[in-house]
Amino acid sequence: MWPGPGTRRACGDGALHYPGPVTLAPPPLDLTDPAVVADPYPAFAAARTVAPVQWDPQLGLWLTFTHAEANAVLRDRRLGRIWSDKAPAERFDSFNLIHRNAILEMEPPTHTRLRRLISAAFARGHVERLRPWVQELADSLVDDLVERSAGSTPVDVLSGMSEELPVAVIAELLGVPAADRPLLRPWSNAIVKMYEYGRTTEIEDDAERAAAEFVAYLRELAADRRRTPGEDLLTHLVTVRDSAGDKLTEDELVTTCILLLNAGHEATVNVSGNGLLALLEHPDQLARLRTDPGLLPTAIEELMRFDSPLQLFERTATEDVPIGGVTVERGQKIAALLGSANRDPAVFADPDTLDVGRADNPHISFGAGVHFCIGAPLARVELQASFGALLSRTSQLELGAPARRRPEFVIRGLHDLPVVLTA
Repeated sequence: MWPGPGTRRACGDGALHYPGPVTLAPPPLDLTDPAVVADPYPAFAAARTVAPVQWDPQLGLWLTFTHAEANAVLRDRRLGRIWSDKAPAERFDSFNLIHRNAILEMEPPTHTRLRRLISAAFARGHVERLRPWVQELADSLVDDLVERSAGSTPVDVLSGMSEELPVAVIAELLGVPAADRPLLRPWSNAIVKMYEYGRTTEIEDDAERAAAEFVAYLRELAADRRRTPGEDLLTHLVTVRDSAGDKLTEDELVTTCILLLNAGHEATVNVSGNGLLALLEHPDQLARLRTDPGLLPTAIEELMRFDSPLQLFERTATEDVPIGGVTVERGQKIAALLGSANRDPAVFADPDTLDVGRADNPHISFGAGVHFCIGAPLARVELQASFGALLSRTSQLELGAPARRRPEFVIRGLHDLPVVLTA
């Protein structure tokens, strides 16, 4: 067992507590190590042999390496998303605003109220309304890549499709004018870098600037929808009411739109990139999928499991919580390592093997419990459309040059993915 922030003492529940500061052992793995960022899965496997839950003194939190413990972290109501404003408050005014009012940072009953209102707006059939449009867009993006590649020239599938499709879909869903859509991904990219460890002052300043610009833009767009309603999700978020007449506040509305873009498109972009790279590195599975396109829905789930787009999700203990043989004390943080959980051999047969036909696949890449991803149905539509287009509109896909990974651990993705596409 790795020591935590104090000397261990056994309690009646059999868990181990750490009441006071002591000399700390090295962390179970260094999440800033370039080798771990490039391929964390061997390090996860090694850590799982030591203990399911281990203390990381550098990060000041517990890490869960097994599926059972990570799943418990996501589902245990005593482990909550407890937002604390980044300090100093005046420096992070907009960044704090879009998290303080976010459904992802709330617990019941506030979370229940907000999710009910958002779900009511989604229930207007927005995802199914967009399905044909999403497929047409995916087809056209792949056709353009094929034309530019001409069977011999590598083209970047990440910028040419994986990044374009989900941003366009979220923008279409919300009713963002086409001329403004290029603004969205740079704002999102800057904001999500705040979730990484070892941030620089420049990264933090860029994130706050992007948050401020994003908030101001969405306030204007929401005001426009109040004056001129449409059939888009933003209009329905502006007008939604529950049975008691409750509605979203202005800050909740703005935050919800930002969360839909940031969480929704970042995950889809990175599943697209990570997943296609995995298929290109496993040509037998790519060929299997071409032969049997009916496996596509199953394959999407496997690609999410095999190389998770989100690797770490934090919770905070609201009381002492025994988990995985240790006690997480009130106020301490514990993180579910989703990528490690999704490779746990206790749950997944041959977990390091990519199997596009894997039927028994309880991955937790979309989360679990009350914070299960509200945009999961939309993400699945996008991913099935993009991978379906790549398979149906090409005869061959080959890696044109080594893919480059982004240097962040928490949000796992590629910088580019050069591919040769043959019609």
